[in-house]
Amino acid sequence: MKNAIDTLKKLGICPPDILIPRPHVDLKKWAVVACDQYTSELDYWKRVSSYIGDDPSTLRLIYPEVYLEESHPEKRINDINFSMSEYLKNDIFSSYPSTFMLVHREIEGVSRWGLMVALDLEYYDYAKESRTPIRATEGTIESRIPPRKLIRKDAPLELPHILVLISDNRRAIIEHFIKEKERLEKVYDTDLMEKGGHITGYAIDKEEDFTHIAKGLTSLFDAADQKNPLVYAMGDGNHSLATARSCWLDIKSTLTEEEQKIHPARYALVEIENIYDEGLTFEPIHRVLFQTPKELFFDTLSNYCDTFVVESIDSLDDMMKSIHTTSSTQKFGYNDKDGYYIVTIQQPTSTIAAGTLQSVIDELLSKKIKGLSVDYIHGEDVTGQLGAMEGNIGLFLPSINKHTFFETIVKDGALPRKTFSMGEAHEKRFYMEARKIK
Repeated sequence: MKNAIDTLKKLGICPPDILIPRPHVDLKKWAVVACDQYTSELDYWKRVSSYIGDDPSTLRLIYPEVYLEESHPEKRINDINFSMSEYLKNDIFSSYPSTFMLVHREIEGVSRWGLMVALDLEYYDYAKESRTPIRATEGTIESRIPPRKLIRKDAPLELPHILVLISDNRRAIIEHFIKEKERLEKVYDTDLMEKGGHITGYAIDKEEDFTHIAKGLTSLFDAADQKNPLVYAMGDGNHSLATARSCWLDIKSTLTEEEQKIHPARYALVEIENIYDEGLTFEPIHRVLFQTPKELFFDTLSNYCDTFVVESIDSLDDMMKSIHTTSSTQKFGYNDKDGYYIVTIQQPTSTIAAGTLQSVIDELLSKKIKGLSVDYIHGEDVTGQLGAMEGNIGLFLPSINKHTFFETIVKDGALPRKTFSMGEAHEKRFYMEARKIK
């Protein structure tokens, strides 16, 4: 087993020591959706809190980003750290040392499979020009890291919502264990709240299984461009991984070389998914501009293209069909209180609509107009509802092709931030596993 683990570490991963709540914990109340979802929907998080009551839950261990602007974030952070310490002290976890976890998520009749691993942060760099094996796929906003560091730096546990993609067209790694799942120990099996579907986890802890994973990953490394070896591409949670990396660099500077090799903060717990999984969908992330005059938006758009045409369209469905239709021109959807529109752009400054719109949004935000702000929304309906409110604008993006995703990142570098999402908000990863980082 030691040799297999050594090989895996050279490939940037190792089997983590995973913590799962003991059988007396209600897992449906334990698991909540990723903290960066429903950021404009406070009612969602109030409903979740009401459902959980006083029962053990990951809600006590995370910082939902809907609350990031509250006046005293240190109180919530202190409460998080206290809850983590209490859960550890009260021994509510079962431990699965040196264990990969095969994760099956079923939602609305669609299955998705993943593998929980510890990813080596020494193999990761979020810089746009990075050539590391673990890489950001969208632009990283460095100003978003410090507030997240405040949450992580003193935390004894990490709980992951990070999803990382591999491009395994042979379906030889994760899919191998799907066929073998009947021989694996079933660790958890529960419905998820708020229409989150169902999730099941199976322990992978045998030497021969470690060897199989190592062989599969070695093939991916060997097939990668050796000058630009992208093997692990960020799917969701890049700012969380960037925060983990920043915290690790702070800790690393205080350690000896030998201590650096074994410190738990060197790694981050993530779920790896195969981009060829048929249940994996790439959804565009839409934008809502709050308190933004229509004329100001279009005046600013004109700075980032030669010309544009705005056409009225009857419904949200018709608009989405139109912008998802293959075209040689760049298009995006627009709505406000007056209805839905298709905007077609000629000679834009960016190669994709997300880049063009982000330039517009960044310029608008730089004007520091009172009340003008932006949110990034998973889901067409919510974007449409918010966009139709007085003074607001909804902006709808087309999807990107997941089958050319790795090639695009290798060729062009990281995409504009918030370009895509792996599923809509209720399909995002729910927190289940935990890992000690101190």
